[in-house]
Amino acid sequence: MGRQWLQKKREINANKRAKLNSKLVREITMAAKRGAPDPALNARLAVAVEAARKQSVSNDTIARAIKKGSGQGSDAVNLELVTFEGMTPQGVPVIVECLTDNRNRTAPDMRALFREGRFGTKVLFLFDHVGMIEATHETAGLDLEAVAIEAGAQDVEAFEGVEEGSGATFYTEPGDLDSVTGALRAAGWSVTLSEMGYRPKEKAQLSAEQRQKLESFLEHIDDHDDCHRIYTA
Repeated sequence: MGRQWLQKKREINANKRAKLNSKLVREITMAAKRGAPDPALNARLAVAVEAARKQSVSNDTIARAIKKGSGQGSDAVNLELVTFEGMTPQGVPVIVECLTDNRNRTAPDMRALFREGRFGTKVLFLFDHVGMIEATHETAGLDLEAVAIEAGAQDVEAFEGVEEGSGATFYTEPGDLDSVTGALRAAGWSVTLSEMGYRPKEKAQLSAEQRQKLESFLEHIDDHDDCHRIYTA
């Protein structure tokens, strides 16, 4: 029985890695579609490529994803970013972004995943659409507000529970995302995320039990192949 459980665990972990790699490749494709196909000229693409390499995605796979997104070659794809709104069963606003080549397939799937919540409830007005940059620095105790001002960011939130170095999410105006990302990288920050996203204007207060149920609800959505990002209050 122990060997069967171990094999099952390995299969689950392998499936999770495969899904993660698939989402990383899709992010590269979308970044190349929305900007230059050269990571040196496209900060979002550079971050996506770096994240994929950290997960051992091959250079050939990365190159193919860039070609697909930029419309080069015969295997170019037409991925679109589709946004869904709703409420979780706990009454927490949530925005789900999906990368899909068939919105008529994805929309019913999202509706089904929201069956315990409220699919389609308008919640976009409860969020600000901003540039989001997650980054870390090997030096501890940095003045994050000074770093944000120097880089051109509008706001910054420190990571919780960082034991070594510094870590934070920097928020930018939509048109400043690439320039702030470049400024942080030039200042020695390791950028792990650089994209447009949704920042809640207010954060929901939940009990430990409610939070656990919320996370379980969101995990089922995140497991969908087309799910790209989930934003919640």
